[in-house]
Amino acid sequence: MRADETVTNRRQIGTHSGSKRTGTSLGSIYTTLIGFIVLALGLVLGAGGFWLISLGGSWYYAIAGIGLVISGYLLLRRNILGVGLYFLIWIGTLIWAVWEVGFQLWPLVPRVVAPTVILVLVALTIPAFAARPASGRYGSHRGRTAQTIALVFAGLLALSGLSPDRATAQEQSPQAGEPGLRDSGEVDGSAAVEIPAREVGADQAGETSPLRPAQTLEAGADWPAYGGTYEGQRYSPLNQITRDNVQDLEQVWHFRTGDMPAEGAEGKYSPENTPLKVGDSLFVCTAKNIMISIDAGTGKEEWRYDPIVSDDAIPYGATCRGVAYYEDEAAEPDALCAERVIETTLDARMIAVDAATGQLCSGFGQDGIVDLNDGIGETVPGWYAVSGPPTIVRGIAVTGAQVKDGQAEDAPSGVIRGYDAVTGELAWAWDMGKPYLKGLPPEGEAYTRGTPNMWTLAACDEELGLVYLPMGNSSVDYYGANRSEAENEFSTALVALDVATGEVAWKFQTVHYDVWDYDLGSQATLVEFPAEDGPVPALILPSKQGQIYVLNRETGEPLFPVEEREVPSGGVEPENLSPTQPYSTYAALNKPPLTEKDMWGMSPLDQLWCRIQFRRAAYDGEYTPPTADRHWIQYPGYNGGSDWGSVAVDVERGILIANYNDMPNYNRLIPREEADKQGIKPINEGGEGGGGEAGAQAGSPYAIAVNAGWRMPTGLLCKQPPYGGIRAIDLKTGETLWDQPIGTARNNGPFGIPSMLPLSIGTPNNGGPLVTAGGLIFIAAATDDLLRAIDVETGEVVWQTVLPAGGQTTPMTYEVDGRQYLVIAPGGHHFMETKIGDHVIAYALPEGR
Repeated sequence: MRADETVTNRRQIGTHSGSKRTGTSLGSIYTTLIGFIVLALGLVLGAGGFWLISLGGSWYYAIAGIGLVISGYLLLRRNILGVGLYFLIWIGTLIWAVWEVGFQLWPLVPRVVAPTVILVLVALTIPAFAARPASGRYGSHRGRTAQTIALVFAGLLALSGLSPDRATAQEQSPQAGEPGLRDSGEVDGSAAVEIPAREVGADQAGETSPLRPAQTLEAGADWPAYGGTYEGQRYSPLNQITRDNVQDLEQVWHFRTGDMPAEGAEGKYSPENTPLKVGDSLFVCTAKNIMISIDAGTGKEEWRYDPIVSDDAIPYGATCRGVAYYEDEAAEPDALCAERVIETTLDARMIAVDAATGQLCSGFGQDGIVDLNDGIGETVPGWYAVSGPPTIVRGIAVTGAQVKDGQAEDAPSGVIRGYDAVTGELAWAWDMGKPYLKGLPPEGEAYTRGTPNMWTLAACDEELGLVYLPMGNSSVDYYGANRSEAENEFSTALVALDVATGEVAWKFQTVHYDVWDYDLGSQATLVEFPAEDGPVPALILPSKQGQIYVLNRETGEPLFPVEEREVPSGGVEPENLSPTQPYSTYAALNKPPLTEKDMWGMSPLDQLWCRIQFRRAAYDGEYTPPTADRHWIQYPGYNGGSDWGSVAVDVERGILIANYNDMPNYNRLIPREEADKQGIKPINEGGEGGGGEAGAQAGSPYAIAVNAGWRMPTGLLCKQPPYGGIRAIDLKTGETLWDQPIGTARNNGPFGIPSMLPLSIGTPNNGGPLVTAGGLIFIAAATDDLLRAIDVETGEVVWQTVLPAGGQTTPMTYEVDGRQYLVIAPGGHHFMETKIGDHVIAYALPEGR
């Protein structure tokens, strides 16, 4: 060999050796980094795991944590056994995960995804071990061992679909399994209390007008009331849009109301509006009570009336669920306000305007306005408000009000009042604390303070002359020792009033001694129930705790037995709690009690955190009593079950449609001394009840801290999905026909970052379903901003479209010139954290179809 060739070869060898040293150095750094990560995760997981064991929880986290510490240590020592050990931990994790939750997609996510990602990162250290310089037989053997492990590992990764050379991503939708229904057993029925009406003397009653003729509203070409009619069926006989052509729906007009939150109302808008349609006009109200008439065919504005509601009048949220329509049959057809639109406002006014022009009805109240603050006593803006339309039965506009939750015992009254729909005169008042008081209180006095209120919508039966009131809880939701007998009698009960007198006809209580804020949020739905001996005039009453009751609407008697079951006791007032609660044997939306396995997160770490919190909390199943020494879990939470969206009934097919929430709350009573130190004050003392989800509950020994949905610091919920669903129920038997999650993960993710995943997860939902004779359910409600059409018989989603804002409302339908329109007013919702908007959108089939 020539000298110059020898020099060249040495240079090449030197260059190659330098390259190998550089690669080895980078590989060592990477291995060290991964070692530190695995070791740190192991320390956290192990420490939390031993804490969980001490609370009686799973041993997995402690065992996995120990393994990760050893694996990380070995990686730091450049020992390839660290890779093998992590692989064994991963295999064990897969086995444990499947053992706990089976092959359900979303429950597997926190158990499997993060460990698999780390598996890939650990696997990438293998080339560094293979590239380490060999010295003698031992080094050569170690290199061959590393190469063998690398090949085996790559093969296993390829088989698992995670090969670093060719990773594949496959989207899988979770299979919708039908959840088991509660075994009702055979029980004795609990009867509703029927209360004999008594005569009211002239000295007790206010100035009243004679009852006006009954007006029968029909849904079809029109949608004349919030629930279609005051029966609240949310059903339309229109059938132009069907399962076969719904995919051809197109947007035909889009209206903007212009009512968006100003600076003082940011984070408070939740319009929840469902328009009415009468004749050729749609009647809409916005979040701050601007009434607007829109041409139903073109979407062009006809008139608007702005009552100028101030931002400080907003209670929990700026909401106007709808308006009411009334025709004065005694008036000349062309007279002003012969047809009128009536709304109630956030600042507690009842306003009547002409349906054709929007002009105030001068003969109604004081120049078109009735002040609902009369007789209420001390209040401040935002404490006493009205967010739903009145229910008009036999010419009487019946209204309750929203009293902001959790502020004080000495809160505005929950009095229910009936006003003449033409004159605005007070016809009667029902004050449960002063049942003898039928008019305004004497000067200087007020209706009974702190009593349960009706913040949602009433239903009515024109023929029977009864109005059905879903009552809420007392003003202090989570403590009851100071409540009156009347409060305990009527709280969280459906109360039927005689609209002629305001007297109680009957009542049916759904929660005894309610200290869980389980107020009735749903409008009752009136049906002719298909009983064995023929149709029975009935009503369907959904509840936040998931029970669905069926009652005879004349008497309040259950048509299916109601079982009084024993429930947990304890908490801060065990001597006052009811030992039993009423469970329906007809149908129930509630799910089995939570267990530690139901805890969730985006990784093993936050799932472990939720498991620890679960074990630390008081939880004995449904109706676990409130506690002050630690948190307690309330499941279902106060959003239901069913809430203000109510249910819908396909009267032709005999199918009941109920969407529902499936989330817990994580609450704690705050002793008064501690609450005072935190500065938690009620709204009338200049506070916001503590802000957020804390309530002062002034006058009681405790304030309240509520974690609605039980959210962790990442914004995710501690309970595993689904968080909401929709169910079809056989109306006659109460049996489930189908049940599935509603809502995709596209807008949800940790720290508020949308995941954009179009996978069904079952999101929280607010708003109700619409059912049509075309065999379709139209519903938005979920947090993914989608409006869906669902086949009522199969549950299949047959059409959907993206809305420009959150769909927390209920759609409606009507007909103009033979064309069926589908309309929704997506306005978003501050509590649901969806986009706020001012939209009203109409869809229809292409003309000529």
